Amino acid sequence: MTTTLKYKPINLTRWIIWGAFFIVLIIAPLIFNKGSSISLLSQMGTIMIFGLSFNMLLGQGGMLSFGHAVYSGLGAFFAIHTMNLVTNGAFPFPITMIPLIGGIAGMFFGVLFGYVTTKKSGTTFSMITLGIVELVSACSLMFPSFFGGEGGISTNRVIGQSFMGITYGPQIQVYYLVALWLFVSTIGMYAFTQTPLGRLANAVRDNPERVEFVGYDTQWVRYMTLILSAFFAGISGGLSAINFEIVSAENVSAARSGLVLLFTFIGGIGFFFGPILGAVLGVFLTVMLSDYTKAWQLYLGIFFITIVMFAPGGMASILMMNLRVAKFGLYKRIWPAMWKILLVSGVALVGVIVAIEMLYQRTVDATQDAVINLFGVMVDTTQPVPWIVALLLIAVGGFGFWRCKIVFKQKWGEVNTEIEEQMRRAQA
Repeated sequence: MTTTLKYKPINLTRWIIWGAFFIVLIIAPLIFNKGSSISLLSQMGTIMIFGLSFNMLLGQGGMLSFGHAVYSGLGAFFAIHTMNLVTNGAFPFPITMIPLIGGIAGMFFGVLFGYVTTKKSGTTFSMITLGIVELVSACSLMFPSFFGGEGGISTNRVIGQSFMGITYGPQIQVYYLVALWLFVSTIGMYAFTQTPLGRLANAVRDNPERVEFVGYDTQWVRYMTLILSAFFAGISGGLSAINFEIVSAENVSAARSGLVLLFTFIGGIGFFFGPILGAVLGVFLTVMLSDYTKAWQLYLGIFFITIVMFAPGGMASILMMNLRVAKFGLYKRIWPAMWKILLVSGVALVGVIVAIEMLYQRTVDATQDAVINLFGVMVDTTQPVPWIVALLLIAVGGFGFWRCKIVFKQKWGEVNTEIEEQMRRAQA
């Protein structure tokens, strides 16, 4: 009997991507090290894990859940109670592994709630998950001994003796803990997409009837996917408990579930890395933007509507389409039309921002000073000139967008048709 050895070449592209991701996680706090930047990076890391776990349901399995915050929030509560036990000396456990407690708690409740929710699919599944999150949110105020009532549960992450100088007191140490768990969790969730269960989840998403026809239980596939998703959501909850040192009823609310849905959709549910982009944009729109304007929720809503209308695949789809055009060397064909549409869009955007800020000042903050600072210019909202300028910017930008869109759409269609033709010839 002879044995044949087969050589499988190394996927160099994959190693480069994961290596670049690792390097970015290492050097990010060295570049963004001003003010609260490291705290924001830590928040982005936890939301990235949360979004990737949610995308296991929506992007991989086609399950639209309105209650994913249940697993993250309950994982955070169990993690913070464990930290308090460690503080009291009742349970020796390293803080570095606290996110694992959150993951196990999330998995437990995934087993419990998932058995009920995954018996149905589609809209029914979504409504059941909404009922679950409302149930848990109500319980968070009914059982203050565990949930801490409206004030929540607080803790201290600096516990015991330091290990190699690591106490998790400085925010930079917390960031690298988040980065470590983010890297490991991302690898784990990507590995799931390459497993037979991950492929079956894709099949259940696309054609559940055919999956049942070939002999697989679609409910069991959905159930197992939800359990694994709840595990990683619990890890993000545990990291959140370490980062903020407090967990409240907001962590298990429907609003938090809606927020992760919003971020994931903005990033792109059709791509594995979509939630990572969504987390970055989401933190920018909800945390950083709120420091500059009180109308940040309005901007978030406008941005989401724009994505839904013009890029249903999210920011990841925009990025990948442009990379494909660049790969085939056809970017010079569309750039003359692209820069024009970007310019007029920017003009319209400035007009919209000026109008919103002035309108917000005249309505919500009417008791405050009528003069506001917009783009470094002091603007008196009681005078007609700023309003006329804002309307002119919107009109000029809108008209320019309408005119440039026709040319850009034509060029974009020609380029992509040529790319598809080249791909067909290459396959032939």
